[in-house]
Amino acid sequence: MSEGQKKTKYTATRRLLLKSKLLKAATSMLAAEKEQNKRERDEALNERVPPLKLSGLSAQELQELCKELHRKIDAVDEARYDLEIKVAKNEIEIQSLTQKIWEMKGTKQRTKLKRVKKSHDAKLDALTESKMSSKSDFKANLKTVKKEDEKKEEVTDWRKNVEAMSGMEGRKKLFDAGQ
Repeated sequence: MSEGQKKTKYTATRRLLLKSKLLKAATSMLAAEKEQNKRERDEALNERVPPLKLSGLSAQELQELCKELHRKIDAVDEARYDLEIKVAKNEIEIQSLTQKIWEMKGTKQRTKLKRVKKSHDAKLDALTESKMSSKSDFKANLKTVKKEDEKKEEVTDWRKNVEAMSGMEGRKKLFDAGQ
């Protein structure tokens, strides 16, 4: 290996030390990122929403301010409702398109091939025929493979088997069966 490709092996303690340093650096970076996001959020809120100055306002002015705030809230709610409807329509359209895609994929399924077994003579004949002539009947030499039924063991009462093998008679049977 060249020096650039040389593998360095670290001991377990060294790896653990490196992992802990990486975790400490990652946590400090995460804390700094959270603090930055909080500052950006506060700045954006201060730009968009000026602080309310309620001191020195009469009851009539406070009522007008509340009415204005309610109108703005209603406008935002309507916009949110419109967006929710658009999102719901788009989701329905996406679902219908994915359904159409699955239907189109389903119509182009390939037929399943049967497993066949060919005898050695048939294989040799097919090879020699292909060398001699371009036309050969492969289907005539094919045999279909039938699945063999699995043999199921009979379920017997295990207690009878244990009673039969207990004592000296059972050991004698086992000894006779082994020979």
